Amino acid sequence: MDSLNIEFTVHVWPEGSQYIAHAMPLDVMSAGNTPDEAKKALDAAVGLFLRTASDIGTLQEVLEECGYQCDKGTCVGPAWIAIERHTSMIGLS
Repeated sequence: MDSLNIEFTVHVWPEGSQYIAHAMPLDVMSAGNTPDEAKKALDAAVGLFLRTASDIGTLQEVLEECGYQCDKGTCVGPAWIAIERHTSMIGLS
């Protein structure tokens, strides 16, 4: 197979003066000065991560561990049921 199409979900949030982009479920992160820069850097980081896994022969294992289903050159990650923000209150001594 010459190519493989692997989809992933991206979360972006501000952290100090940077923006952080996180590829789920691959658990790869990158940063940039703007949300778009962070996403572009993340795309490059994901590409390098996947190419490296392929080069060392662990790509299939990595994708399986992340919950991907692959068929005919396309790998689809697990379906997200919800992405929500929750809070928790704890008592401090």
